[in-house]
Amino acid sequence: MPEQARRRPELDIEWILGDLESVSWEREFDFVVMTGRAFQVFLGDDELRAALGAVRAALTDGGQFGFETRDRLARAWESWTTDTPVEVAAGAAASMRMTRQVRSVDGEIVVFASTFDIPGESAPRHSDSTLRFLRADGLGVFLAEAGPAVDERYGDWAGGPPGEGSPEIITVARRTPA
Repeated sequence: MPEQARRRPELDIEWILGDLESVSWEREFDFVVMTGRAFQVFLGDDELRAALGAVRAALTDGGQFGFETRDRLARAWESWTTDTPVEVAAGAAASMRMTRQVRSVDGEIVVFASTFDIPGESAPRHSDSTLRFLRADGLGVFLAEAGPAVDERYGDWAGGPPGEGSPEIITVARRTPA
């Protein structure tokens, strides 16, 4: 994402790529974004609280945090089977085929394996993953504890409302002055 953003020099924005564990920021950013549903990798409550606390600390008063996560109520993992491949762009002229197979579901935690068939490669690549699927109300509790107040919430990328059946929880939250 930073590479894409830097291609737009007419924007007066400084982009910084960083992670919450290696650097501590204090009221340095007007906007923090977490993309690619990375929010779902925070599996435990303490880990999630620490991440949200670090984001809040990094935001200026009035600064915003934008992120997306899948809504557990939509149960996206139920469609992740080897019978439902996904074609993913893998470069200018090629695409790859990805299939997923769920290994286990334990409450909010889903463990799955992904297989990537890439043209020109002799063997498929494999990846094991674990993600947390929160409900909107559960997410709201964590945000309320951490301090960012929700400004906007959407249920899909077309700006539809959140709620039962919407696949995403797209959130923009604001740090309020202490």
